[in-house]
Amino acid sequence: MSLFSLIAVFLIEQLKPLDYRRVVAEPVAAWAEFVESRFNAGAYRHGVLAWSFAVALPVLLIGVLYWLLYSLNPVLAWLLNVVFLYLTMGFRQFSHHYTEIQLALSLGDLERARHLLGEWQGRSTYGLGSEEISRLAIEGALAASHRHVFAVLLWFVILPGPCGALLYRLADIVRQRWDVRDAATQNEFSLFSRQVFGMIDWLPLRATASAFAIVGDFEDAVFCWRTQPAQWPDRDLGIVLASGAGALGVQLGRPVVDGSEVADRAELGLGDPPDVDFMQSAVGLVWRATVLWMLLLFLLGLASLVG
Repeated sequence: MSLFSLIAVFLIEQLKPLDYRRVVAEPVAAWAEFVESRFNAGAYRHGVLAWSFAVALPVLLIGVLYWLLYSLNPVLAWLLNVVFLYLTMGFRQFSHHYTEIQLALSLGDLERARHLLGEWQGRSTYGLGSEEISRLAIEGALAASHRHVFAVLLWFVILPGPCGALLYRLADIVRQRWDVRDAATQNEFSLFSRQVFGMIDWLPLRATASAFAIVGDFEDAVFCWRTQPAQWPDRDLGIVLASGAGALGVQLGRPVVDGSEVADRAELGLGDPPDVDFMQSAVGLVWRATVLWMLLLFLLGLASLVG
């Protein structure tokens, strides 16, 4: 059922791309802010209660709904899987921006590429050159492929029905929103959401990095994975970026000139500086990793049938 659900979602997404920000990100962020406004008294225990209400309770309710539908008719449960996978994962969350940036760079239109990158990543892109735009776009695509495809896929397989996919997406958005709101107050309310998301994302990060290594340059990917993530600001996400950069044989990270300022960033990967050709190679890497995951799901399903 898992494999057929994923195939259906990939097909639907190609025919009818989801407006992720309007349909998913903004409503869930509003839900997170509503819960935070009711529970946030600044203490760690309040964060635990709020997370249980904002994330654990909806996942539990969807799990109950899934089992009820499955007891009535497995097709109804399958449809529920498809709906929630369509809402929680997908390439369209980042591929449109990435493709447009790649096209603009190939045409030499730096101004449009800067505008598209800033619109996608919500950052200043003034004065960025083609190499820096390519570097930031590849980093964004590798990170987004993990957050919106591979991590959701793994949790979908681990937990019954759509519970895993919903758990990952809710935990991710809630963590981000509460982190932003707690930055000014500096209390411990959001600490639990960060801790529990770190546990939720521990296995998917390493599974994504492993997939990139297997379908790319394995030796360089493993070397970069072992030696470089500790220097990245987000060490966990650095695992995916370092492995992906090593698998591609490209230099990511490194300082980026942003207007009159220089963002000092650690170096990730090995090999040549990024360009449009490496952007296309990154697309191939993500698709090969996706095929690998689908093949593993097929083999797991086949083993289950044989067993």
